[in-house]
Amino acid sequence: MEKKSFKSKLILSGLFLTILLTFIYFGMRVYLAAAAEHRWYEDVLATILLLAEAFILIHAIGYVMEIIQVIFSNKSLTEEESYLNAKLETFPSVAVLIPSYHEPIKMLEDTLICTYNLTYQNRSIFLLDDTRYDKYDSEEEKQKLLKYREEIDNLCKTVKVDIFRRKWRGAKAGIINDFLDFCQNKPKEGFEFFNFSEKKFEKPKYLAVFDADQNPYYDFIEPLIYQLEKNQKLAFIQTPQYYTNFMDNKVANAASLQQSVFYEYICVGKSEKNAMFCCGTNVIFRIDALIDVGGFDEKSVTEDFATSFKFLLRGWQTKYYGKVAAFGLGPEDLGEYFKQQYRWSLGTLGLFKAVFLEFIKSPRQIKFMIWWEYFLSGTHYFIGLVYLIIITMPIIFLLTGTSSYFASPLIYVLIFVPYIFLTLFSFLWTLRKRNYKAKELFLGQFLMIICFPIYVKAAIDMIIGKKSSFQVTEKGESKSLSLISLLPQLSLISLLIIASTWGFNRLYFERDLLYAVSINIVWCIYNIIVLSFIFYFNNPIIKKKEELTKEKE
Repeated sequence: MEKKSFKSKLILSGLFLTILLTFIYFGMRVYLAAAAEHRWYEDVLATILLLAEAFILIHAIGYVMEIIQVIFSNKSLTEEESYLNAKLETFPSVAVLIPSYHEPIKMLEDTLICTYNLTYQNRSIFLLDDTRYDKYDSEEEKQKLLKYREEIDNLCKTVKVDIFRRKWRGAKAGIINDFLDFCQNKPKEGFEFFNFSEKKFEKPKYLAVFDADQNPYYDFIEPLIYQLEKNQKLAFIQTPQYYTNFMDNKVANAASLQQSVFYEYICVGKSEKNAMFCCGTNVIFRIDALIDVGGFDEKSVTEDFATSFKFLLRGWQTKYYGKVAAFGLGPEDLGEYFKQQYRWSLGTLGLFKAVFLEFIKSPRQIKFMIWWEYFLSGTHYFIGLVYLIIITMPIIFLLTGTSSYFASPLIYVLIFVPYIFLTLFSFLWTLRKRNYKAKELFLGQFLMIICFPIYVKAAIDMIIGKKSSFQVTEKGESKSLSLISLLPQLSLISLLIIASTWGFNRLYFERDLLYAVSINIVWCIYNIIVLSFIFYFNNPIIKKKEELTKEKE
């Protein structure tokens, strides 16, 4: 026990040292940039680079703070385990919702069977079929839609699951809100309800929501209802997402690593501060809380994140429960990953504007740490602009000689290297503690960096106020993107190669600023390697499913 306590103290000391070094590094950067003599356009570049670094450092500190929160909240792990064996005294009605937009029949069959096998005794299952049966361009397409509808109806009859349809509006948020109105005996015009379960409809107290590809374990509901009944101020409890296709798909594998970091550290830290936000699936809501905030926010493409903030403004609490109790499919190619990330980034950045304005208007409405967490989450997807700045600065220096980093190479090594080493060590340690490998960490990070044009587009669209329609992430098929689709990444790789070549030319012929030129060449080569992983991810299949099945047999 003493050994474990000493180890925890050592780790905490290292994490606090990381934060201290972060402040020292950035303080020195600002001082050296201000003290150096340079031209006005170098001032502009230096300021842009400093802002990009400040963004990275702030988010790094936020991540380290989440890790510290997780270490200090070990007691909550024991508390979470106790919920598994908790006995319910009452069984309030739970409506299990599966919103679906023209999803593959086989996928829906798996999900409906899993939800049918939920052991909670007072639950009703509803397929919210949001497929646009009124949207077709030809008679052939119309017949295909009618056939699909018939297959859906037959599937739900077989599994004994009720179907809810309505006049289309507001995408996923819209159909859940329309179902809420239906539950309150205020159905919207044009709704359809098919009682294939042959159960008497009971007004539910809670809503459990699963995406069409998410398969819950049989005991998903019980521990969550126990917690919701115990704390009447809880608006929702979010549980993790776990991708099952990570073994046979490179994109899903790297995306699952990103999810792991998010759910296993960041969510735990946010939950401890009552700043957890809903992730759209594998979640249970209190219906009274949803009604109190006017239902799901239909203006945002990330309705879950936007609605979570409304809960907090109305005084509700939010929680994350870390037991993996559902599994599903991650994006299986770059096209689907880019589509998913664009939707998430545009919606999240859009909410940041609302959060910022609300903070200016009434900063004491919620606790400072909740504002802090929403600031971190709301600004996260500006990382695309930051990556673009970080990658292009060495190119500008090598090709034009224009500097944006005013420090001697010796000071750079003395300050930057210890900081980056300790930061990277802290990140690696957090993953090793969860039995992940360094390779998996880097693949997750590389996939995010490759996505920078998508994040940049989302940031620009948010700034100019461009709207985006809800786009479903397709499952079950992997496709490679054309090289034209990857033009931003390939163009940057080309520029990096040109800059590196010119840098070597400068080293050989000019023999001036040797260390500065060398460091920038190293950064260019590193960025070439990272961005070149786009070819790795654009061929996403690791092994075909048939081969994996044979291996298991």
